[in-house]
Amino acid sequence: MKVFAGFDINGQTHELGIEPHQLLIEVLRDHLGLTGTKHSCGVGNCGACTVLVDGVPVLACMTLALAVRGKRILTIEGLAGGPELHPLQRAFVDLGAIQCGYCTPGMILTAKALLDRNPAPTAAEVREALAGNICRCTGYVKIVEAVLAAAEKMRGREVAP
Repeated sequence: MKVFAGFDINGQTHELGIEPHQLLIEVLRDHLGLTGTKHSCGVGNCGACTVLVDGVPVLACMTLALAVRGKRILTIEGLAGGPELHPLQRAFVDLGAIQCGYCTPGMILTAKALLDRNPAPTAAEVREALAGNICRCTGYVKIVEAVLAAAEKMRGREVAP
């Protein structure tokens, strides 16, 4: 039996008929075509499915969609706000923090939540914030560098790539 629910996703309201057991990742990917949220482990261990719900990182593979209806959901598709990349996205590209790219949306959204609450984190604080996000391709060095560079840019201080 479908339940009709309203979702605020990337600043747009969506009224959807969903099954009560459906996960947020299913709604995002299957109902709305927002495939930037990646399905990987399915058990909350890797962070690839991370989205922000009211500014807090949430694992979409472990979250019932009905539990977040009416809350503000941000996916990687909603981060840029137009043709210009968000400073985090730009830093990941410019500093080579992307290899296969599968973990990148979850990494970037987790980093955004960190920078929203702490605009000037240390490298250790970035590593701690990203601890729930697994990258199988990089050594995390460039990812941490990209987050720190984006933090500088977001505070108005340009950092050379």
